[in-house]
Amino acid sequence: MDVIDPDARIADLVGLLYVLNSIFDGKTDLYQLEKEMEVDLDDLMPIVYTAANLGLVKAESGDISISPTGIEYIKSSIIRRKEIIKDTLKNIEPFKTAIEMKEFNLDDLLERLKENDVPTFNNPDGVHNLEIILIEWGIYSRLLKKTDDGFELREL
Repeated sequence: MDVIDPDARIADLVGLLYVLNSIFDGKTDLYQLEKEMEVDLDDLMPIVYTAANLGLVKAESGDISISPTGIEYIKSSIIRRKEIIKDTLKNIEPFKTAIEMKEFNLDDLLERLKENDVPTFNNPDGVHNLEIILIEWGIYSRLLKKTDDGFELREL
C-alpha cells in the first residue's frame, strides 16, 4: 500500500528531483545521492519512498532515476507542479481515503485509515503526522481545503 511518509516534505521532494536531474543527469545510486545531498540515508529514504510512490522517481536495487513525470514537475510552473502533485495523490494514502470521505476531521480520517488497514498513523504521533501531511501535501496541491471542523475535498 502506497502512503506518504510522515517524514517526507515538499521541499525535500523538490531538492531530490533537482539534484537527480541536474547533477546526476537523471540517474545515480543512492549512495552517491546521499553524499551529494549531504544527508544521512535514513533521512533520505522517506522522500525517496514518497517520490517513488508518487511516480516521480524509480528506485530499484540501490539505484534511483527520475521519471518523465518527475522531469515535467521540475520544469513546470508552480501551478502545474501543484496539479501534478494533486493528480499523483489520488491513489496514495491518506488521500485515497480522504477523497472517499469528502469531508472529515482528523479523528474520523484516522479511524477510517485504521479500518482500511493503513498502519502508518497508528502511533502516538499519528494524529500530528496526519495533520502535517494533509496540510503540506493536500492543501499545497489544492486537493483539500481547511474548514472550521477539519478538511474537505476540493473539486477534482
